[in-house]
Amino acid sequence: MAQNTVEDHRTPLTPLTPLTLLGLGAMGTALAEAWLAAGHPLTVWNRTAARADALAVRGAAVAATAAEAVAANRLVVVCLLDDASVEQALAGADLAGKDLVNLVTSTPEQARARATWADRRGARYLDGGIMAVPPMIGVPAAGPYVFYSGSSELFEEHRAALAAPADTRYVGGDAGYAALHDVALLSAMYGMFAGVAHAFALIRDEAVAPGDLAPLLSGYVTAMSRTIGKTAEQLESGDYTKDVVSNLAMQVAGKGTLLRTAEEQGVSPELLEPYFRLMERRLELGSGEEDLTGVVDLLRR
Repeated sequence: MAQNTVEDHRTPLTPLTPLTLLGLGAMGTALAEAWLAAGHPLTVWNRTAARADALAVRGAAVAATAAEAVAANRLVVVCLLDDASVEQALAGADLAGKDLVNLVTSTPEQARARATWADRRGARYLDGGIMAVPPMIGVPAAGPYVFYSGSSELFEEHRAALAAPADTRYVGGDAGYAALHDVALLSAMYGMFAGVAHAFALIRDEAVAPGDLAPLLSGYVTAMSRTIGKTAEQLESGDYTKDVVSNLAMQVAGKGTLLRTAEEQGVSPELLEPYFRLMERRLELGSGEEDLTGVVDLLRR
């Protein structure tokens, strides 16, 4: 009598990509914890070996040297202090056939040079710019992401593994583009911090609580951020007078009130004056009917 058989159509589980991580500072440790939590086999190395102890308890393999760590897996992620530390850590490692992902904060030119260096040593290269602080890593709701640029083949092959700690945003085959995007956003952030610092300084000696001003600042900066898209449109079209609300001439005329207020409050104007000088120069060269967009052109050498 024939037996009935049931065919199993379940898809076998795909093993998660094993990888190596070099560097266990605050960010490196956060990345390691996220990869371990996601189930990725992980080999780690750090110059100060004791930093790997807690990760070893959680299942990470700890390599004695960077070369040993690199040899353990094809996918190698670097999260060290700077570009020079990458050179030093990987000096004795065999990179032939490796997929090297460099998450060290660097300049675009450093990233391009490192990509060439990796290619000469037989490795595919991907550069990354992390747009998050360590507590955000592994917490999707916090919105962490990483810019990636360089080998598109490497990125596509390892996209799932790279996305475990933070979302991924591929910005092009030019290895310097991740660093360029990273620094562009960080530069805007520090400009915002400068304005916020000046605002708090103005009220510091008054009966105005910083905690009362904070939500007003946050709301106003958020509202003003909506002009970023308009600036981009003006730069792309070359028409700096399109959809202008407060023109350049009016804003240059109004800067005196801000500077006088700073003087009255005993606050240095050094965070504001450089930008005001650029506005004045642009007014001399361009049209008072423009937006502030022309300042971008003055900054280009």
